[in-house]
Amino acid sequence: MVREFTVVIEQDEDGIYVASVPELEGCHTQAETLDELNVRVREAIELYLDVMSEEDNEKHLDFIGIQKVRVGV
Repeated sequence: MVREFTVVIEQDEDGIYVASVPELEGCHTQAETLDELNVRVREAIELYLDVMSEEDNEKHLDFIGIQKVRVGV
């Protein structure tokens, strides 16, 4: 079975790329390059799904979107 996940990629102040998977709570990783990040996020998703299948806990969220919100401070 093939599943597709949305990955949010950000870059921190040190230039490190950080990826998170909104549909999989707590599933995230980081790397110095986008190529390395792509490999690592696939590994993180696979490991997450392995653990979830062992726990037999199928909590699933459908990704809807990302938006920026401005707030005056």
